Amino acid sequence: MAFADLLEKTGGMGRFQITQVILLCIPILLTASHNLLQNFSAAIPSHKCKINYTGILNSSSVRDGWVRVLSPLDENGRPESCLEFVEEQWRMVDSNSTFCNVSSVQTRECMSGWEYNRDEFSSTIITEWDLVCGRKNRRQLAQSIYMSGVLVGAIILGGLSDRYGRRALLIWSYFQIAVSGTCTAFSPNYLSYCVFRFLVGMALSGISINTTALIVEWVPTKVRTITGTLAGYSCTVGQLILAGLAYGIRDWRWLQLSVSLPFFMFFLYSWWYSESARWLVLSGNPTKAVSEMKRVAKYNGKEEEADNITLESLKSDMMKEVACAKTAYSVFHLVRTNIMLRISCAMCCVWFSTSFAFYGLVMDLQNFGVSIYLIQVIFGAVDFPAKLISTTCMIYIGRRITQSFSLFLGGLAILANIFVPNDLQTLRTILAVFGKGCLAASFSCVSLYTTELYPTVIRQSGLGLGSTMARVGGIVAPLVKMLGDFYPSLPIVIYGGAPIISGLLVYFLPETVNKPLPDTIEEMVTGKKPHAEEQKKDTTPLKAVTTNSVHDVV
Repeated sequence: MAFADLLEKTGGMGRFQITQVILLCIPILLTASHNLLQNFSAAIPSHKCKINYTGILNSSSVRDGWVRVLSPLDENGRPESCLEFVEEQWRMVDSNSTFCNVSSVQTRECMSGWEYNRDEFSSTIITEWDLVCGRKNRRQLAQSIYMSGVLVGAIILGGLSDRYGRRALLIWSYFQIAVSGTCTAFSPNYLSYCVFRFLVGMALSGISINTTALIVEWVPTKVRTITGTLAGYSCTVGQLILAGLAYGIRDWRWLQLSVSLPFFMFFLYSWWYSESARWLVLSGNPTKAVSEMKRVAKYNGKEEEADNITLESLKSDMMKEVACAKTAYSVFHLVRTNIMLRISCAMCCVWFSTSFAFYGLVMDLQNFGVSIYLIQVIFGAVDFPAKLISTTCMIYIGRRITQSFSLFLGGLAILANIFVPNDLQTLRTILAVFGKGCLAASFSCVSLYTTELYPTVIRQSGLGLGSTMARVGGIVAPLVKMLGDFYPSLPIVIYGGAPIISGLLVYFLPETVNKPLPDTIEEMVTGKKPHAEEQKKDTTPLKAVTTNSVHDVV
């Protein structure tokens, strides 16, 4: 008997599993909000140079048909955002010409700061610390620092969870995101803001990794698809919640608090969670595992089964898991053979480009020329049909074609915006939404496909490598936007080109739909099939759906 069979005896998807999955999914709603928070907390309102009115208030601004000009105008006839005249200028009333030759007028960067339009955003980190003009790249840098925290958290907290347990690290992650998120709201300067956001990113990884583990390791195999779908759509709903919160709370500090304070509540009720019995056995603590299994069985109303669970019976039931845990494999095995090298290189590109293009789109909502709140809702809602279509295609068409076309179409939609004039904002928005939907479909496919490509003995290592590359893509994406200062279309070319190239690389991978899963690297090399009875078990893809679900917006 394996651990999955033991779960069925203690209640299957009973009251305990339902309660724990719901409690685990609720925080996912706000982790998605933290990921995309800078769309609103770092929104850039229209601005112009602050005028030094000393010597102007006591003099007339109109004289003999001439009116004082305080700042140069841009090509649209609006005051320049980053320039002011070195000397006072005059122009004729009802004329755009200045008193002197415009081409010879000297300008300079704003000397007295900036005035911001606060009709849409009462306060953002941009208005707080003047992150415009010469300091505008600090906005993208702050998001990259946050994504770096996500990567570091995956490495550190992921390793610690294997050592100290899923429950302990999840409780800590809730506490860390609550404290660091609250501290972010009270940041006195840009540097402290970046430091606290880095810590938030670390905690978010801890939540993602350990939430996935507790869901996967406590629910029966046959319902992992359902629980995985629930977790995945929690991320999507979280994007919609963020739009509502941001619309109602226009001050960035209060918005930051609104998505951080609830984690104190999550921290308090997370002590109710049960540690993974599977992890307890494999980490050498079977006595505690027996205690947890008894607790679950009693909560599910299986009093008789709870009495039958003993240390000896648990060890006997989990002999296979314990034996597998004794075999050591390293990351080196991911590239040890030609076929594993080809799979690893291709999947690294797919994970990276999907995340890279995804964050390139969703972190630049102000450029679409429509309400930032409306576009956030649309971008979140498109995930519902995208994931449904992706799942259907994976079943009936195959993983390879679904993965390739979702990347290829997403990249083409991004590149198409290069040729659409800026005044056709509706068309530009439609293309961007379609591209985002394709990338959401790619996220939905890549984790399942990765799980089926790698053999059992290194499957988690393969998923870990892919997840790391996705986070690297999230770090690089905001930095690429800085290239727009040199050539406006260059970021779009890079964002669109990366998934297209990855989509082509997918064609070099084998199809996995309806094929038995390999257990060893030798099976991958020789093509030897698993035993017939093992072919009937298709449990790992269901696990992969759960893994992807929490990762979609991480």
